[in-house]
Amino acid sequence: MKRLFSVFLILTLLSIPAAAVTGTPSVEAESALLMEKETGTVLYAKNEHEKLEPASVTKVMTMLLIAEALGSGTISLDDMVTTSAYAASMGGSQVYLEEGEQMSVNDMLKAIAVASGNDASVAMAEYIAGSEEIFVARMNERAAELGMADTTFKNCTGLPAQGHVTSAYDIALMSRALLSHSVIRNYTTIWIDSLRGGAFGLANTNKLVRFYSGTTGLKTGSTDSALYCLSATAERDGMELIAVIMKSPTSTKRFESAKSLLNFGFANYALVKASPDEALLPVEVNLGEVPEIQPVLEGSSHILVEKSQVSSLKKTVSLCKEVDAPVIAGQKLGEMTVTSGDKELAVIPIVAAEDVPKLTWGKILGRFMDTIFMGGK
Repeated sequence: MKRLFSVFLILTLLSIPAAAVTGTPSVEAESALLMEKETGTVLYAKNEHEKLEPASVTKVMTMLLIAEALGSGTISLDDMVTTSAYAASMGGSQVYLEEGEQMSVNDMLKAIAVASGNDASVAMAEYIAGSEEIFVARMNERAAELGMADTTFKNCTGLPAQGHVTSAYDIALMSRALLSHSVIRNYTTIWIDSLRGGAFGLANTNKLVRFYSGTTGLKTGSTDSALYCLSATAERDGMELIAVIMKSPTSTKRFESAKSLLNFGFANYALVKASPDEALLPVEVNLGEVPEIQPVLEGSSHILVEKSQVSSLKKTVSLCKEVDAPVIAGQKLGEMTVTSGDKELAVIPIVAAEDVPKLTWGKILGRFMDTIFMGGK
């Protein structure tokens, strides 16, 4: 009888439809936000545009400008940076750089990402821009480019300064930009390390690196007025999430709040590649230098869906049969619609993979003559 009941219970549970989004994150903070990195979709928000002090989470932008300078070849990880008297004078979190001390960009970046070194941040700002003032101007310019409308930076460290504010939403935007530079993960995922040939130990201020599976970064911050802030990022099953916490009352609560947001995201959402069920057929090009062009999906074609929808995704392709030359790379040729039941989840443009110039009159005449005298061979 017990076995029969167990079988009945299992069959009953299996017959229950997959649940939609479940659970509510437990967040103890003035402001918070959860964003999926690839699509930029906001999955949870609380006072996300409230302008608050970010403390050392400011260094997400500092590290972004460093990563971009590395990417452009303006600086290299082996470059030696000389510490100025001003950089050495920074208070708060530091690695105790002395005036005239030299340290590689690699170690400076490690000091910033792991130990939140204010002195290392200013030294790098001066090395890249000539002065912290010019570097901060670049920080604000980059913030504007990213659409960070709630942000004004006054320094590159996050030390208290009148008018130095940002929002949870803006922190997610700059965190997303920073994560696009793979080099940064070499630093933001460090738990324990050292500087000066092992003489100075480092322990990551982001405890999630050690205690939360899949953590990729990113930056903590705290001051008496900002309280406890955090941009926490983690990746599981090919999906990376950004959890931002601002003005949490204690350090423990900021980490617990971030974990709650990340758990909510990973439990309820999945990032899937919405490729067509069948290969896209070439599109005929009228009067083009080539007779046809290959259509492709625009962008990465990843879409964010509720986990309950993954098994029921349906993809419908609408594609033109022909197009007139000239064709420009990226020109829309159709679209793919992704649905789950009656719900439309995404419409992804289908575009031309490359340019196709229009035939000149000379080439048209040449083809015509080939057809007459050579049978088009």
